[in-house]
This record gives sequence, structure tokens and C-alpha cells, in this order.
Amino acid sequence: MGSALLTGLWKAGNHSLVACDLDPDARAAVADYCEETTGDVSRAAAADVVFVAVKPDIVEAVLTELDLSADQTLVTVAAGVPTEFVEARTDARVVRIMPNLAAETRNMAAAVTGAVTDEVRTLLDDVGEFVEVDESQMDIATAVNGSGPAFVFYLIEAVTQAGIEGGLSEADAEVLAAQTFKGAAETVVQDDRTADELIDAVCSPNGTTIEGMDVLWESKADQAVTDAVAAAERRSKELAGGFDDK
Repeated sequence: MGSALLTGLWKAGNHSLVACDLDPDARAAVADYCEETTGDVSRAAAADVVFVAVKPDIVEAVLTELDLSADQTLVTVAAGVPTEFVEARTDARVVRIMPNLAAETRNMAAAVTGAVTDEVRTLLDDVGEFVEVDESQMDIATAVNGSGPAFVFYLIEAVTQAGIEGGLSEADAEVLAAQTFKGAAETVVQDDRTADELIDAVCSPNGTTIEGMDVLWESKADQAVTDAVAAAERRSKELAGGFDDK
């Protein structure tokens, strides 16, 4: 997730970026998308905004190495790590975000909470869309937009396979399926109509789409997706629970 954010911000062209990681391979992987890479954590002391994009179980260790001031902003990307846990371990302003992989292409969806500054808003705007939510809503946001891309990839693969079985080449089926999801998503974002209203707009009486929608309406596909989101939310809550006594 850290490399996706870094790549997207680099493509925006408005920021001076430094990547810090103890792993030389990780630094090499993002070297083309920043002005500098380093294994020196203290380098963060010179930054206005510091992103901590690490696994939840090493957040505490990283925070102990970061000596930040009240004039700086620390943005945590660690899933399930409560804002108050981070606030107790730094003097910096703390913002918690849950972005997703599409930050790399500047099509990110993100949820954000904490001491959100205009500077952070500008950074997030440069890599996609975001909503500001209460801390209590971060677990469901993690499930919806953090885990959501994997669920969409799953559905794209299903539509792609249907195209292949119908006679399309794998490459053609994938392009058509992926672009269809992309276009449909952009329509939802830009159109004032609800998703249900847009379905009605696509479905002509006795047409092909209504025939397919009847299959979906009679299935439990919507419940399966809802259950997947709920499972991801439960896991986010479990991760957060591990920080209660720390």
C-alpha cells in the first residue's frame, strides 16, 4: 500500500517524496518514484507529512524510532491500528487513513479520520477520492474500500471467464470486462441516480440485460458479497482488539 501511494503521488508531480525502508529490495522497488530512498528512519524528521505504511504488528516498533514534532503530521495506513494508539506514541498530529491499491493509478478510494489537515486533503485528492469518517467507522471502511478491490477483481475475473467460455479471447474478454467495471463505477460516481435506478436504465423490457439480472436477483450473489465485506470488517475489529491493552 505504501508503494501504491508513493507511485500515485509521484505521478501527480506536486510533491517531494522520500521513501524509507530497512529492506534494500523494498527501496529499490520504489526508487523510480521518489527523490530519495533511505534506510535511516531519522530522515523522517525533515518531512512535513510522514506516512507509516507497515503491517499492524510492527507499528509500535516503528513509532518508537520516529522522533516527530507537534508541527508534523503522521499519517498511519496500518489496518486495524486505532488512532489513539498512535497518538500515545508520537507528538505529531495523527491522521488515520484506509486507502486502497488504486492509489497507484490515482483512482484510490480512501476513508480518513483524525486530525485531518488541508495538507493531507491535498495529498489524498492527488491520488483519488476520500471521505472523512468517525474513528468508529474505520473497520467497515477498511472492509468496503480497503478490501473491496479484491472483491471487484473476483467479479471481473468471473465476467472475463464467461466471455472466454462464450468464445472471446482471454485478452479481449479481460479488456471488455475490466473497462465495463471501470465505466460502470465512474457512472455511479458522476450520476445522481442510485445504482438501482441505473440498473433500470440499462434493462430494456424483454432485453438481454434483464434476462441476466433475473438470474442475479434469484441468486444469493448480493448476500455473498455482503458476507465478504462483513468478514473483512470482523477481521479489522479483531486486529484493532489486539491493541486494546497496549
